[in-house]
Amino acid sequence: MSWIDLKEESEINDLLERFGYFHDGCLREMHMWTGTFVDENLSMTVPGELDTNVKLLFQRQYSDLSAIELLFEGVTGIHITPTPENYDSIIHDAIILKRKNCFYWSDDFDFQPEKEIENGVSWIAAKKLKWREANGWLGKKNRYGNNE
Repeated sequence: MSWIDLKEESEINDLLERFGYFHDGCLREMHMWTGTFVDENLSMTVPGELDTNVKLLFQRQYSDLSAIELLFEGVTGIHITPTPENYDSIIHDAIILKRKNCFYWSDDFDFQPEKEIENGVSWIAAKKLKWREANGWLGKKNRYGNNE
């Protein structure tokens, strides 16, 4: 399935409703890359714009739209907090917001990007946000890398 751009609040709300606000879900995988690289002759390419991108794979316990990917382009901030020992990693409710031309995802339904970020809250912010269905990507198998 192709990527769907999120631009308007109504599109964000539609995705949140379709994916049940991430309820009974989990962040299964994350893949981050930049446009900065060293080529074969050891020269470095460094773009002048925001060049960090992140893909997140979410799975949830629901038969219709059971897995999605979010693609954040032009990442401006990221804070992913691992779950402590003896706690579960279940997302109870998550939110996607658009504020001042920036998109935010957080596993805290009451997340407010204007306030200081609290410990224990995972969030990511970027200039662009896309999503696509990934229903075939359930299970333990890693999709962004191998299990080694």
